Amino acid sequence: MGSSALWIFLPLEVIIAVACCLGNALVIWAVWTCGALRQPTFCFIVSLAVTDFLVGSVAIPIAVLVDISMKIPFNGCLFMCCVIIMLEVASVFLLLAIAVDRFLRVRIPLTYKSTVSKKHSLIVVALCWVTAVLLSFTPMFGWHNSLGVDSPECTFFNVISYSYLVYFIFFSLYLPPLAIMTGLYCYIFLTTRRQLRANIGVATNSSTYYQREHSLAASLVLVLGLFVVCWLPLFLMFTVRLYGHNIEVPSDAIDMGVLLSHANSAVNPIVYAFKIPKIKEACKNLWRRCSHDGEQQQIEQNNGQNNTDRNINSNAENTRKKDNNIENRSATQQPDL
Repeated sequence: MGSSALWIFLPLEVIIAVACCLGNALVIWAVWTCGALRQPTFCFIVSLAVTDFLVGSVAIPIAVLVDISMKIPFNGCLFMCCVIIMLEVASVFLLLAIAVDRFLRVRIPLTYKSTVSKKHSLIVVALCWVTAVLLSFTPMFGWHNSLGVDSPECTFFNVISYSYLVYFIFFSLYLPPLAIMTGLYCYIFLTTRRQLRANIGVATNSSTYYQREHSLAASLVLVLGLFVVCWLPLFLMFTVRLYGHNIEVPSDAIDMGVLLSHANSAVNPIVYAFKIPKIKEACKNLWRRCSHDGEQQQIEQNNGQNNTDRNINSNAENTRKKDNNIENRSATQQPDL
């Protein structure tokens, strides 16, 4: 990255990192306080929020170090780049887990609670992370850019090969899950819409259930769509660089793609806060509590100031009375001339 471009992207990366940390910490707190963590779907959402939080607190700082081409040993540089890839792979697997969970809610509504418990969801989250770690650190075992071994500078493409990014990450770990998730959400929307049409004009628990499922699925599809929009351009540019030998992809375009992929982790909390009712309500309660505490503090400060003013006035009045009494005594005690 050129020096001029560096000073443009670094402040943006810092802003995105702060937004990732604050926004996703708020989502985690909201789900925790509203008690929704007992539900498998919200367990997956919190896990995805943790991943986005780690993007802001870990991945972006590592990316900044890579952007400024620090002198780091090859294996250390490779490890840091694998951490960045791991968080992206974990996000894909967690999005897939959310889609499967929503599918089961619609496919087996009567036996869902007994089939998918909190314990099962925690096991799935753990499997997502373990699988992401194992697959993302494949370059540490040989599938890396061997030409960068002798390079003293740590840059992403000095250590990570385009073949690994395109064949393994994009073609194997990105596109297939994306196709599966698309099919699952299509089934969810078709099923919920069919059930809602069948119950038109009838106020039943079934229609309420499918209406709620349809609304939540729409919100989660928005999360999935933002993930695709933010990550697909970067993978397409990697593919062009691998296959299009006569096509030059500017480094600034790659940097923009990286910035866009990081921005995805900052946008997700906004979707959660505005589109998912439980998280939205928890965020409103937090806002009310903060505003109420601020108002209460202001009232206490005003009361304290008023009490102080009254005490000062009372002390001044008492002082004046004492002075008057002393003057009166002095006047009565003076001898007549």
